[in-house]
Amino acid sequence: MGVITKEITLHTEGFGDTHDITPESSKFILESGLSEGILTVFVPGSTAGITTIEFESGAVRDLADVMEKIVPEDTEYFHNQRWHDGNGFSHVRSAMIGPSLTVPFKERKLTLGTWQQIILLDFDNNPRTRRVVLQVMGE
Repeated sequence: MGVITKEITLHTEGFGDTHDITPESSKFILESGLSEGILTVFVPGSTAGITTIEFESGAVRDLADVMEKIVPEDTEYFHNQRWHDGNGFSHVRSAMIGPSLTVPFKERKLTLGTWQQIILLDFDNNPRTRRVVLQVMGE
């Protein structure tokens, strides 16, 4: 049993900017030398999230539209009253999506569905440099 950790860096634009991190995740598994186990993907911070989706423009736009309906940007948030940074919506959206995802892999390949990709969503109201932690455990 082994554990290997790697970090990747992404430059994001905020406001729901979405990045497919499946290629980096798959490459990391290959480089790890492990044949089966689990991959955990984690984004430090409270204004971004990790999930899966079919990474195509329609589905990505649908997710953004639903997030705006559920957690509108232009609503007043107590966080904004306290910190005056205008990103209360991004903290709530991030909490709903969550900061991490665990995906099994076997035969050195992620067990994702045919149209399923791992994505990072940056909900903040400013561009950011995001760290993403990838960790595999397996054999």
